[in-house]
Amino acid sequence: MWTIKYTLLNVSYFAAFCTVHAYAAVYLLEKGFTNTEVGILLAVANILSAVLQPVVAGIIDRKGRLTNRGFIFISVGVILAGSVALMIAPDEKILIFIVYALIYLIQFTYQPVMTALCFEYKKAGCDIFYGLARGLGSASFAVTSMFVGGLVEKGGVTVLLLINIATMILSAVVLLFFGKPRTAADGAGSGESEEESISQTGSKNGIRSFVREYPAFMLFLVGTICFFFAHNMINDFMIQIIRSLGGKETELGIANFLQAILELPVMALIGVVLKKISANRLLVFSGVAFLVKILILVFAGGMAQMYLSQSFQLFAYAVFIPAGAYYVSNNMKEADQVKGQAFITSAITIGGVFSNFISGMILDRSNITTMLIVGSAVCAVGVVLTFFAMRKRSKADIVL
Repeated sequence: MWTIKYTLLNVSYFAAFCTVHAYAAVYLLEKGFTNTEVGILLAVANILSAVLQPVVAGIIDRKGRLTNRGFIFISVGVILAGSVALMIAPDEKILIFIVYALIYLIQFTYQPVMTALCFEYKKAGCDIFYGLARGLGSASFAVTSMFVGGLVEKGGVTVLLLINIATMILSAVVLLFFGKPRTAADGAGSGESEEESISQTGSKNGIRSFVREYPAFMLFLVGTICFFFAHNMINDFMIQIIRSLGGKETELGIANFLQAILELPVMALIGVVLKKISANRLLVFSGVAFLVKILILVFAGGMAQMYLSQSFQLFAYAVFIPAGAYYVSNNMKEADQVKGQAFITSAITIGGVFSNFISGMILDRSNITTMLIVGSAVCAVGVVLTFFAMRKRSKADIVL
């Protein structure tokens, strides 16, 4: 039952993620934004999200009134209200900029909280199959993208907002029935004060002490920024890449469907894979796959190569996300785990910031190939950094 509930949260989240993130350029270009303006909007949203994620994680880690579930509830409400506002408000670029950026940043901000929610409930005794639930979330993204591409071609970008509203309503309903059972670990009858708990677990760990305690993790985060510089370059400007290869919104939907549906088997089986291959090796492997994925596009001459590139999502993003989650869960103190998940998402977000700024400017001043070559070079740096970060981790004799 808990896996079903958590799966529904993932299904609704990633359906909305598809409409907001995968179709951001489609929506904004239709509203009169230039490539550079799209890049600036997404970069601003990513910057604010990167700042907000560790702040929110720090507040939740203190075990105060704000919980993982509570923050997700707030986020769902903000996204729902913003989507309604975009539907009824006039098409003023400044208004669209502010509201869309808010939706975008809030949606990114509560992604690591979704992951932390799962591990919080697992520790409370709830049987949740994380890999399956996360994989079905990707399948939801895939199915949504498959249908939305054609719907947008026929009915316009308003379809994106309607789907977003529907999925946020579903999220709110599921959250109402997602209360965590009380256990001794929650403090029921333990007599342990919050201050004592903090002292034992180190939950007041500040940024500086966190960096000193997990130096290899911080190097890995730089590699993550590089991976997602390339990843976001492809995703945020995929419609431009596809148009350069002779496709349209329908082909965009197929491409997104392909990469997302392939995530399901890997994420569902990641627990089995981790018993045979350590998370550090999987993270390096995924980095190489990110590099291969963008290199294929550098030399692409048609949609066949685009689809081949998207197929490498099976080894790139599909491996990275669950491996990163288990990496944090297995190697950080419990009081640092929300922060650790948030830092990974912040690194992903920061990669998007640089990608948004640079990609938009390159497209307006040069061409798709130049953009992809830059992305490939940055991703290659990420592979090298992550390789050394994971070697340092293994030398510390930490079992993943």
